Amino acid sequence: MQTYEQTVFQLILHGGNGRSYAMEAIAAAKKGEFAAARRMLEQAGAELQAAHRLQTELLQQEARGGQTVVTLLMVHAQDHLMTAITVKDLAAEFVELYEALKQQTG
Repeated sequence: MQTYEQTVFQLILHGGNGRSYAMEAIAAAKKGEFAAARRMLEQAGAELQAAHRLQTELLQQEARGGQTVVTLLMVHAQDHLMTAITVKDLAAEFVELYEALKQQTG
């Protein structure tokens, strides 16, 4: 079983990985590499799902009466995760936009 701090660092890790994959998806779409962009979005989604599972475990522990200490590190992890989710959502929109532009211009 992981310690609280290890779980928090895992949230940061998976959030950061998800954000990186999302940014790579935008870069691939910008080059017209739409299949690669979609693969990157899938990888981003998988990383963010892993982070979400960890977050859900923490919430369930607290719901069962477990004491949760909110540290600055946890606040950072949550901020990091929520930002990564937003970046991934926007990256999906960028990929669609680049693909539509490519189809219009040939």
